[in-house]
Amino acid sequence: MCGIAGVRRLDGAPVDPAVLVEMARRLHHRGPDDAGTWIEGPTGFAHTRLSIIDLGASVQPMLTPDRRKVIAFNGEILNYRQLRDQLDYPFRTSGDTETLLALYDKHGVDSVTKLRGQFAYAINDADTGELHLVRDRLGILPLYYYIDNEIFAFASEIKALLPAIGQRGVDVASLHDYLAHRSVPAPYTLVDGVRKVPQGHRLTLGRDGQVRLRAYWQIPADAAHRDVTPEAAVRLVADALDASIADALVADVPVGAYLSGGIDSSLISALTAKAKQGDGLHTFSAGFGDPRVDELGWARKVADIVGSEHHEVIVSAEDFKDNWHKLSWHRDAPLSEPADVAVFKLAELARTQVKVVLSGEGSDELFGGYPKYRFAQATRWAGLVPEALRGRILPRLERALPASRSRLGVAVRAMGEGSSAERMRGWFAPFTERERDGLLGGPAVRSAIAPYQRGRGDALSRMLYADSHAWLADNLLERGDRMSMAASLELRPPFLDHRLVELAFSLPSSVKVRNGVTKWVVKEVARAHLPGDVVDRAKSGFKVPLDAWFRDGLRDMANDLLTGPSSFVADVLDPTAVRKLLDEHHAGTRNEQPRLWTLLSLEVWHREFAKASQVGA
Repeated sequence: MCGIAGVRRLDGAPVDPAVLVEMARRLHHRGPDDAGTWIEGPTGFAHTRLSIIDLGASVQPMLTPDRRKVIAFNGEILNYRQLRDQLDYPFRTSGDTETLLALYDKHGVDSVTKLRGQFAYAINDADTGELHLVRDRLGILPLYYYIDNEIFAFASEIKALLPAIGQRGVDVASLHDYLAHRSVPAPYTLVDGVRKVPQGHRLTLGRDGQVRLRAYWQIPADAAHRDVTPEAAVRLVADALDASIADALVADVPVGAYLSGGIDSSLISALTAKAKQGDGLHTFSAGFGDPRVDELGWARKVADIVGSEHHEVIVSAEDFKDNWHKLSWHRDAPLSEPADVAVFKLAELARTQVKVVLSGEGSDELFGGYPKYRFAQATRWAGLVPEALRGRILPRLERALPASRSRLGVAVRAMGEGSSAERMRGWFAPFTERERDGLLGGPAVRSAIAPYQRGRGDALSRMLYADSHAWLADNLLERGDRMSMAASLELRPPFLDHRLVELAFSLPSSVKVRNGVTKWVVKEVARAHLPGDVVDRAKSGFKVPLDAWFRDGLRDMANDLLTGPSSFVADVLDPTAVRKLLDEHHAGTRNEQPRLWTLLSLEVWHREFAKASQVGA
């Protein structure tokens, strides 16, 4: 993958080359193999390259032979060879970048519908005067932009915008959504004026300086479910995964796989090993030196089964303290999950052996993998109990639960929310709507609740639709991109081939959560490749023992960051409520780790953001 950035001066002034160079410098980690810029009057592009395909050529920004169209491209077009064979174009390279440029030259911006893969790209068209930004269907790769009366700027990461747009403040209106998601769903960010191009969208900046944003692909909100037997559903998913794995292995460099020991990464590793036909596979796992959460034993077992060369890294509390600030700079946002730092250490390990790694990301949100999905219908039915009654009883019940029953507390908190949409959001929300209003001194002026309202069909379908937007695209995929790119490693999630996504949303909910078994259809696919104890063991997830670390090595750090005189959190949130969270967690009466992490990450990010806003940061 790569880094892209660019500027169009809406006031007609020429682009300053030094600005483009600085934008590219801030994206060096995304593309350490090469860098380039292009300027034509008031428009300029910058590019940094991580060479994966056509290693010796495909230099960017790339122009058509008549120099009327130019592209800056981040990503991989996995079906580029098939597309290339259909085009009559004077190719000068053998890569996917020029194939994408040739497609645009023939079919225009709507050619994006022909692409398979993960991508974010910009095309400037001198004939139409338009500048196009395009982001892949699922939002695997990032793309940000900013516009005012003088300038339009875009970049793969927010930090690369700052040399062009100057110092920016915090978008305080986004804090409500941050406290609900630990991230800010598209199109907003925590940075004032900076927006995300949403997943599956393209943006056109016209000759008149107006921005037009439209979706070219969407996850179906009300997909008609196929009338298929469970056995047929298993065959369909197995075939789609095989096709996706074959695409994901398109590269001119070695490709490895993450292997946590969970069902998704284990299945991806097994299918990848099969597809490589003995060509050798490197797999990578992370542990924490804590038997409560480590899955290294399971990962080793699967590595032995698939015959991979396996590598491990142990992550400690010191790793968190040493990397938290640096990775907040890379994330351009608060680290949304405690596992973010562990994912970086895993990427750092993988980069010693490969340039591309496959992950099992997306399976849970497509096929119903989280425990909460067993309670999707109950989440809707809870609305039959009057909100006033739930609002009185459930918060008291949750407060009365001991710290050891924190998982039950999550369910109680979610069921206590007022609307069906808020109850769906509440399962993953660190703070309830009432708590957010209290911390910020009033209700939200806007909210990213729409994905929780747009879904149709049964309760599980609605919940999966919502999670594939706000949770997957704006949290997990954002985390995966930034933490892998911080190590200059390309991440590919085969479950998120859009053909497989469309298939998943066409399957009945009965093959996703079946007789209380979550992600049933995926587990049945895995049985052909893995033993039953690997397939059937309880979901663990990438857990980090921060509950203990917060009470020990990170305790003083937490107090200083959240209550000190220079604390952003103490300035914008109710300090009494913050102090109560700290005291109850340190006393052991409540496990407030999710909420403390959310606030600490916000504080650490704000300090790094202030530094990044400075010229030359």
